[in-house]
Amino acid sequence: METTLEEGVVKRPLGSDSSQPEKHEETLGSVKSLQDGAQGPERNEETHRGFKPRHSQMIAIGGAIGTSLFLRTGQVLRVGSPGFLLVSYGILSILVYGIVTGIAEVATYLPVPGGTISYYGNKYVSRSLGFPMGYLYWYSLGILVPYELVASTLLIDFWNSPVNPAIWITVILIIIMTLNFLPVRFFGEAEFWSAGMKILLILGLVFLSIVLFFGGGPNHDRLGFRYWKTPGPVNTYLEGGDIGRFVALLQSFVLTSFAFILAPEQLIVTAGEMQLPRQNLPRAARRYFWRLIILFMPTVIGIRVVCPSNDPRLSASGTASSPFVIAIRNAGTPVLDSIVNALILLSACTAGNAFLYSASRNLYSLGIAGNAPAIFKRCNNYGLPYFAVAASASFSPLAYLSLSSTSLIVFNWLINITNSAGFISWICCGAIYFRYQKAIEFHGVESP
Repeated sequence: METTLEEGVVKRPLGSDSSQPEKHEETLGSVKSLQDGAQGPERNEETHRGFKPRHSQMIAIGGAIGTSLFLRTGQVLRVGSPGFLLVSYGILSILVYGIVTGIAEVATYLPVPGGTISYYGNKYVSRSLGFPMGYLYWYSLGILVPYELVASTLLIDFWNSPVNPAIWITVILIIIMTLNFLPVRFFGEAEFWSAGMKILLILGLVFLSIVLFFGGGPNHDRLGFRYWKTPGPVNTYLEGGDIGRFVALLQSFVLTSFAFILAPEQLIVTAGEMQLPRQNLPRAARRYFWRLIILFMPTVIGIRVVCPSNDPRLSASGTASSPFVIAIRNAGTPVLDSIVNALILLSACTAGNAFLYSASRNLYSLGIAGNAPAIFKRCNNYGLPYFAVAASASFSPLAYLSLSSTSLIVFNWLINITNSAGFISWICCGAIYFRYQKAIEFHGVESP
């Protein structure tokens, strides 16, 4: 069956069987054939489809869950109290799920190697949008790698380690880079097991919250909704009265957003290396709903009941500021805080691994679209864009800035840019989806 691609959209002849896999011609870069998302790669320029269905599903559910969910929720609780913590996570979960389903539809229609959000912005909107989006993603994802490295050293410091933090940064960085320089199936396998571990950790913490709620801890202190009464359901921030509560709500949204920033886009990045993406990407997008409803929201609800928002330890660094670790210590449970810290440490390492993967594939996508030097689209025999991986890893040494108190201030400035980048990205995702829908309607074709 012959089809043609016009203006970035595939046009199918009238009367054709829409249930059959379509063939597409792709116009950015060299022309390639694509059938059901599985094509024979051109020499040294295309990644391989090494993600199995189980990899895709677990990446969608566990994904880049890292320190943001386990540690930064303490900051949200301190600023906004339990009420605003729940509101901010609830509203952002609805928003992010809408973004995921929209961009997954776009990527499912044309699941090409290097198919990132910037690639689709280049195709469906304009090159003037795709170009800056690509570099915005590359920077934001790349800078999150040293962020997770620094977070890992803070987590290790929980045990008062005598080893210099620079050594831990180096060791973890070597592990992350090794995984990213292996064929993608090894990365997928690592993400599969680490995502499973994070899911078990979250479910375990939720169960712990239920136990403490009913007074099942060693001290048999029944928490109930005590902390909703004292210090109260909502806080003020910077100002008093209603203005202070409104500012606290806004600040809660800003802090909460870090748990969601660039997460939807990371799922789309995997489509270019996913087996049978026409079937597996929509499934993975639907699984994202369970990540939000079964993992995020119960965790937030648990935090609301186990830790008071005025606990001074919420301002500490590392795992000591985690609401769950505070609750464990308040309950007098021995050893459990160290176990939770170890699992959060593993989450931070795997999140850094996922961020480096996504950053490298965004740079590879820029090369495919002609918006970056062609060297970055070069792959080895395993379909690994090794130059893109190496260039993306160049952000990682910034983690050593955390060893100096003055340099740490600069490092925090670099990290704070990612929040703004995430909100800009979501606006661009909306623009891409609407342009895609207009193109679909204009050419009279069906969206998958």
